[in-house]
Amino acid sequence: MDRGSYAKAERTSGSTARVGTALFIAIFLFFWISINPFVDLTREAVLDPSAGNSNRLNQIISLLLFAGMLCYGLIHPLRETILRPRLLLAILYCWFIVVSLISAHPMLGIKGVILSVMVTVNASIYLLLPTSERHFARMLGIAILVMLSVAYYGIVFNPSLAIHQATELREPMNAGLWRGHFPHKNSAAAAMVIAAFIGLFVMNAWSRVAGIAIVALSFVFLVNTGGKTSTAMLPAILLVAFLFEKVRFLRIPIAVGGVGLFNLFAVGSAVIVPLGEFINGLGVDATFTNRADIWRFAFGALAEQPLTGYGFKAFWQTEELVYSGGTVETWAVAAANGHNSYLDIALMTGFPGLALTLIWILFLPLRNIARIAPEREHTHLTRLFVRIWLYTIFNAGLESLFFEGGSLLWFTFMVALYGLSLQSSAELAAVPARAREGRLVHA
Repeated sequence: MDRGSYAKAERTSGSTARVGTALFIAIFLFFWISINPFVDLTREAVLDPSAGNSNRLNQIISLLLFAGMLCYGLIHPLRETILRPRLLLAILYCWFIVVSLISAHPMLGIKGVILSVMVTVNASIYLLLPTSERHFARMLGIAILVMLSVAYYGIVFNPSLAIHQATELREPMNAGLWRGHFPHKNSAAAAMVIAAFIGLFVMNAWSRVAGIAIVALSFVFLVNTGGKTSTAMLPAILLVAFLFEKVRFLRIPIAVGGVGLFNLFAVGSAVIVPLGEFINGLGVDATFTNRADIWRFAFGALAEQPLTGYGFKAFWQTEELVYSGGTVETWAVAAANGHNSYLDIALMTGFPGLALTLIWILFLPLRNIARIAPEREHTHLTRLFVRIWLYTIFNAGLESLFFEGGSLLWFTFMVALYGLSLQSSAELAAVPARAREGRLVHA
């Protein structure tokens, strides 16, 4: 290659890297901060199920980001990795459409599937944006610090919208707990756990000072959210991930058996009386913060339509429940969701939908992790993906987050899934990038 051609290639590579950096930060901030932070929970609009976070500006920005990501992905040398595994995802989303078409609210399901596919495409391209592991760590570190700055800005300068108030219409009992720019303390707590994992990665892959700052700020915020489950899960997941990494024969028992037992003790305690009494005897709240009524109601509804469910996004907060009045004798009809991702997917798409989802998010990652080469099995990058994956599959037992298009946790979880897939096939290292130091580095 002559000097002129080499210089042109360098300029093209530099332009591509700048575009990738811009898209990386934009997508991150879109999910982690949103275009509508600091929602006022004292206004009556929060009680309207149709209000949500959807608006025209949000839709326009979402489409523009999707278009940018898709264009970037299609010209990337690793474009064949986009939206994998394609056959499984095609079957899964087709099933979601089928059960939605026969439901009482087909358009809710169709819109939900379209949004979910868009987010899945974005997540499958996201790891193609960095040019190296260090570049990835640097962009993550900067983006997380921006997010934390916004969260703490709210606490200091706008506490009425960043700290739960006694005048809130839905859950005034949360008064005094931090939520920052997030809509609820629980979503803030989950975000801070993931942020702490990212901080540990940044500390080892880019900047020790930035990483320590991220971990410290995230932990302080997490404690002040009052999210007891997430606060306990942070050290627990670090320990479990350590065992998962070091002791190979424990991987299936930890992932499959752990998720099964977690759901048995949580949801099972609500529908199996002896189990609930046993858990109470251990000094554990068997209602799991008043979720038991919701789970009993959801199980009753699922028993009536176990095969097809009620349609994707077509059960909670629909007209049949919201305006049921006294026809259903439980407050659970007013719940925003089932507070259990596995139960919610079964409720909306039936047991076939749950089975397809478990194959994608639980069994395929286990297979991919088993295929990771020894030199990448114990890297900081793999460790980050495994921690996010483990935390999400366990946290899903108490929160509804699967296929939530606007959820930062769902998006970050899918990025981790694709990260494990790329690590298993060494495709993160397939396209080297020229580092500033003048040497080649690989993700």
